[in-house]
Amino acid sequence: MKFEYAIVVKNKTRLESLIERFNTKAQAKFYIERLGGNFEDYEAEHETFQDSLHSVQTQLSRLIKNKTIERVYLPSFLFSEKHMIIVIGQDGLVANTAKYSNNCPIIAVNPDKKRYDGVLLPFDTFNFFHGVEHVMANRYRTKTARFAEAKLNDGQRLLAFNDLFIGVSSHISARYKISYMDQEEEQSSSGLIVSTQTGSTGWLSSVFNMAYGITSLFEGDQSPKRPVLEEDELLFAVREPFQSVRTQIGITAGFIEHQQYLTIESLMPANGVIFSDGIETDFLKFNSGAIATIGMAEKTAKLVMK
Repeated sequence: MKFEYAIVVKNKTRLESLIERFNTKAQAKFYIERLGGNFEDYEAEHETFQDSLHSVQTQLSRLIKNKTIERVYLPSFLFSEKHMIIVIGQDGLVANTAKYSNNCPIIAVNPDKKRYDGVLLPFDTFNFFHGVEHVMANRYRTKTARFAEAKLNDGQRLLAFNDLFIGVSSHISARYKISYMDQEEEQSSSGLIVSTQTGSTGWLSSVFNMAYGITSLFEGDQSPKRPVLEEDELLFAVREPFQSVRTQIGITAGFIEHQQYLTIESLMPANGVIFSDGIETDFLKFNSGAIATIGMAEKTAKLVMK
């Protein structure tokens, strides 16, 4: 395989978003400092990112043609087999990019190790070039990431690299009927999280933190255990299920393995949604009459490893 282009994917920094909102840097600074915020932190974050981005672009130009695109253009960008992808940003940007990557190899770069944990960012600006060379030579190692998929009974589908949320687009309770492993019940809750292996250190981990934090009040110190998922399984968790005369709490969590499914029927007349990877604008309407089947997708993404 001959790679002709490296596509660098980035997102706006917080400072760039502020300037876009307030028109000038001076007005953005006035707004933040008037509220008692530390504007210097925004500036330092921006400068570090720009330095990292410039380093990546400069190094790439020695070996392969490259161009940089913003995250907002991912849904309309057509990746081909002659592209490799360089993601520079936070873990969430890897998830956003993977859904549109068309199985192109993804080299994920952490631009600021002092700020970002980088669970999905194995490279930095000092070593990512070795990853590029290995991809160019077709002798690179990858981690195959499987997607979760929500299918509606009207034919619509939604993929998730990290997780799916099924619930309502506000803070009121979601109402639905859930079916899992020959069990079925009506529920009222704050919605469901369905996590992939790659997403298990993200939103799902916060559910574990909450559960273990509450338990520790009554049973002593308990360090939160992190869910360990295999590549071909999902884990779902019901957030804050409420028991009443009409609603039950018998199905609160479970694994979904290959060829298994979780079925959810919406009982919400309005504002029901299914969105993926924390992006509320990437959603399916999930109102009364809609039935969602949740399982593993056939689609995969290739994350280049060190």
